[in-house]
This record gives sequence, C-alpha cells and structure tokens, in this order.
Amino acid sequence: MATLSSLESGLPFGDFRALIERLPPLDERAAARVRDGFGYIEKPENSLGRIEEIAAWLAASTGRPPAVLRPVVAIVAGNHGIARHDVSPRPVEATQRFVELAAAGGAAVNQVCAAHGLGLKLYDLALDLPTADFTVGAALDERGCAATMAFGTEAITDGVDLIALGSIGVGGSTSAAAISAALFGGSGADWVGAGSGADAAMISRKAATVDHALAQHSGHLEDPLEVLRRLGGREFAAIAGTIIAARTQVAVVLEGFAATAAAAVLHRANPAALDHCLLAHVAANEPGHRQLAEKIGLTPLYDLEMGEAEGTGAALAAGTVKAAALIHSGMLAANTVEIAQMEQSR
Repeated sequence: MATLSSLESGLPFGDFRALIERLPPLDERAAARVRDGFGYIEKPENSLGRIEEIAAWLAASTGRPPAVLRPVVAIVAGNHGIARHDVSPRPVEATQRFVELAAAGGAAVNQVCAAHGLGLKLYDLALDLPTADFTVGAALDERGCAATMAFGTEAITDGVDLIALGSIGVGGSTSAAAISAALFGGSGADWVGAGSGADAAMISRKAATVDHALAQHSGHLEDPLEVLRRLGGREFAAIAGTIIAARTQVAVVLEGFAATAAAAVLHRANPAALDHCLLAHVAANEPGHRQLAEKIGLTPLYDLEMGEAEGTGAALAAGTVKAAALIHSGMLAANTVEIAQMEQSR
C-alpha cells in the first residue's frame, strides 16, 4: 500500500497547466487498423456491440495493437474536512477500515481482481490529515494539491498498460457535487444525492454545504485547477495526476462521482483531455454523477444499479477491456488468411 508521506513537490500548477494544454492526440491510425480488422472478420454485423469500439479505443490510447498485459486497479483514499458538517451517514473512520479490508483481501474489489487477473494498488493519501473544510477556506493549498497530483502520476509505472481508478473518502460525493456545480453551474441541490445512504435531511445539508462553498470561493472558480484545490480532496488531485500521466501510453477506466469530477476538471481545461478514458458506470444513488458524465461526454459501460462501488465497477470494466483485447487478437489469429489477403490487395 502506497502512502502520501510528503507534501513537497517540484511541479507547481503552472507546469500541470502546460501539460494539460499540450496533451498529445491519441493514435487514430492504430484505432483505424482495429476497426478495419474487425470489418474483415467473419461474424454477424454489430454482433459485438461496444466491444469493437473498446478495442479500437484501447489501441488509440496506447498506440499499440489491443493488448492488456499489466492491468492495475488503483483505489485512492482521502479524508475530507467537510465531513464535520454531517454530510455522510458513515464516519470518517470508514475510509481507513475499507483500506484495511481491501489490503487483507476481503473487499468486493479483491474478488473481481482475482476473477480477471488484475493487480490491485491501494493509496493512503494522508488519511490522518483530512483536507481543510472548504466552507471556510480552500481544501488544499496549491503546493499540497500539486504534490498530490505529482504523487498520482507515480501510479503509471512498472509497465502498467491499463489502469482502473476508484476512490473512497467520506464526504467525497459532496466534494464532487461542489466541483460539478463550480464547473458547470447550478446549486448544490442540482448535484447532490443520497450517496452512501443519506436521508432527506442529510441531502439538504449536503446541498447547503455546496452552496456555502460556492459562495465562499466565488471569484476564484474560473480556473479549473483552482476548483480542484479549493473544492476537491487528495483523492481527486491524485486521480487528475494519474489521468495526465497516462496519456498516449496507458488506457484509463474511471469509476465513481469523485473520479469523474476529477476528470471533469481536466476536461474543462482541455476538452480532449479524457479521450483515453472510459467510464465504468454511474452511481445509481448519485444523480449528479450521471449528469456530470453527460456534460463531459463519457458514456458508462455498465448499468448494474451499483452505487459508489469502491473500485468494484472499475475492476469489472477493466476485465471487459481485457476481454475486448483478447477478442480482437484471438479473432484476428483465427482469420490470418483473410487478413493477409486484405493486406496484399492494398
């Protein structure tokens, strides 16, 4: 289990802004070769549905023929100062308990990873040091946010070619709602939901907390990275850093309102920033999550009526991406004569 032990960073926001602005395009020629290959394989038309496009997306995202050899599910855990406003039915200690459960192999995500041959990494983002209460001030200072983004880039190591991102953090859905409202407008009531089981009174408190934060930070929310540091959390910043680092070499699967909100920050800064990202599902108990996914153009792969699934949905989607790559390579291998003839005729 990796931990965020230092808040020092050599990458200020200016460097991350430059990286986001200059993200290279995906390899569309690699994607076209995959689509062409599927077109020459003997099968009923449209029989594979989105599987074909997933294989093409994987090739475009990595610049290589579709293959998943080193998949990893990464779950980032952070605690939020706004939890003191009673915005979640779970205590802050639940974050640490989940990390310990997953480290011991007892969480749902562990079982899905075992079923699909996926690695699992857990990131403890200073759980003993919650972010500041963003109704009073910024959740993170610029140095701390940049440091956590830099920490997130380190998840792209050791030959990882597919990373599925999930998160856990009590108060995280309220933070995601605040980021969504700051980026796309509306009040807290437009974006909050029941999350992990909030009743009507708690949902009302969540909405009021978001509205208070929007008022507190009014005039500072035009810059997406300022939105991230003022209204987000460490798990949001780490996910944003991972998405940036993955560009052109690693495909990314996203799960959860928090991860999608972190991605939305990058999308607002550069609409092409999420071309290498796939959304696993939207949380059934967070209507704002579905709304946000639509705003940034991500279509969920699944609709399993799951809530904030703590990495389980991300792992399921990673298994599907892995299967899509094998479907492509296996079917091509079985149709080598036809493919060879196609290439010779060009």
